[in-house]
Amino acid sequence: MQQNKLYVGNLAFSATQSDVESAFSSYGEIDEVRLITDRDTGRSRGFAFVTFSTQQDAESALEMNGKTLDGRNLIVNIAKEKTGGGGRGGRRY
Repeated sequence: MQQNKLYVGNLAFSATQSDVESAFSSYGEIDEVRLITDRDTGRSRGFAFVTFSTQQDAESALEMNGKTLDGRNLIVNIAKEKTGGGGRGGRRY
């Protein structure tokens, strides 16, 4: 399984998709930046996913772990596949 998607956490709530893309673009070609926002307010939730074209580019971008962006130390890891569970689920009787 190719691991070319990164989790980027501890982002400032004011960070934009462009800010994240600019911070990571020097590591290689980016396919997608997904800034996660609150469904009700539309405000950033403080994390994003950055998908690179190659696994090698994603691995180089791991250097951003602990670096500062907008005054906050980033947490950067290889994104884990979402497993089932979570969500709003139903009631059990």
